[in-house]
Amino acid sequence: MKTVRFSDGTTVPALGMGSWNIGDSTAGKAEEIASLRAGLDRGLKVIDTAEMYGNGRSERLVGEAISNRRSDVFLVSKVLPSNATFNGTIQSCQASLKRLGTDHLDLYLLHWQGGVPLTETVEAFETLIEKGLIRRWGVSNFDTEDMQDLESVASDCTANQILYNLEARGVDYDLLARDRAAGIVTMAYSPLGQGGDLLTSPVLAEIAREHETAAGPATPAQIALAWTLRDANILSIPKAGTLRHLQENIAALSITLRDIDIARIDAHFPPPRRKTSLEMI
Repeated sequence: MKTVRFSDGTTVPALGMGSWNIGDSTAGKAEEIASLRAGLDRGLKVIDTAEMYGNGRSERLVGEAISNRRSDVFLVSKVLPSNATFNGTIQSCQASLKRLGTDHLDLYLLHWQGGVPLTETVEAFETLIEKGLIRRWGVSNFDTEDMQDLESVASDCTANQILYNLEARGVDYDLLARDRAAGIVTMAYSPLGQGGDLLTSPVLAEIAREHETAAGPATPAQIALAWTLRDANILSIPKAGTLRHLQENIAALSITLRDIDIARIDAHFPPPRRKTSLEMI
């Protein structure tokens, strides 16, 4: 299985499981839990959540899914910028741990940069590490200038979680290379885009017809996911809400895109020629 390596030497699978909008409906709860557990069974390991997702409902569902399986999980959650004061960060982390039913997070992220000085949030992160409540920290939705601001106050950020897919690839201009050079793992959220438009692309369909996976013929979604996984520094975290989608995501790991595939993708979804602001949802 493809892996990514954090700056402290920790290695995790390059494909993880996102939980945005998971836990919002009781009707889908059983399958969502089953999907997360099936992913762990297949070794995916990384589960990403946040206090914001469903006002804690996602964390509670993830907590149920990982009950008695904590050692199988690399667990990620996030603090809202409105809570990212020193005391607020400590309190938010403790509340997330309670909802998740665990005593520590493997990675804790600032969801996006707000009005609280980064020095204060970083101080809280370091305190949480000292207390053993988190193992490492990072950020989310930070553009190049944001990362420069962060670098001026701290040097031990381990991850930057950003929107990255074929329809949102402005970060290809400079941010991905900058974070890679700094030893910061890029976590790609919504790697399959939003609303399904990306997955109806004729180009992706054509490329899919030329590839096979361990589970059968490739799909446009698997090509789009394989495109994010082509970079050794990217940890891709598509939503894992159903067993069918989970299995499809896992099968994408067996796809190796050829140079001709990348060229066709670039022709249809061109890389940026100038700096553009980081997109986020």
